[in-house]
Amino acid sequence: QVQLVESGGGLVQAGGSLRLSCAASGDTDCISAMGWYRQAPGKERELVAHITGGLITNYADSVKGRFTISRDGAADPLYLQMNSLEPEDTAVYYCNAEGLGWGPCDRSYWGKGILVSVSS
Repeated sequence: QVQLVESGGGLVQAGGSLRLSCAASGDTDCISAMGWYRQAPGKERELVAHITGGLITNYADSVKGRFTISRDGAADPLYLQMNSLEPEDTAVYYCNAEGLGWGPCDRSYWGKGILVSVSS
């Protein structure tokens, strides 16, 4: 199995910055792409940012230009640098790792989530 642990969340004022980290452990050779998702109360979980094993990134339209996802390798921490935060960014943020799609790696993995709260 792969274990994912998020850190770096908290309370910040609008316009401020936070950096989320996700540490992966266990069968990290199973990891292909990784991403950050978020879920606000009453809303569906949505993709925020995604990074492939080849370090190709994409972002939700709502965070483009403000958030940056980065990753050094499959067994290295995943980061989400969040700048110019807005109250609409308030949500529980989840780290996700996609398996390679074969054998015991034929699944995805989730962290438990971490709260980001942005005050106006």
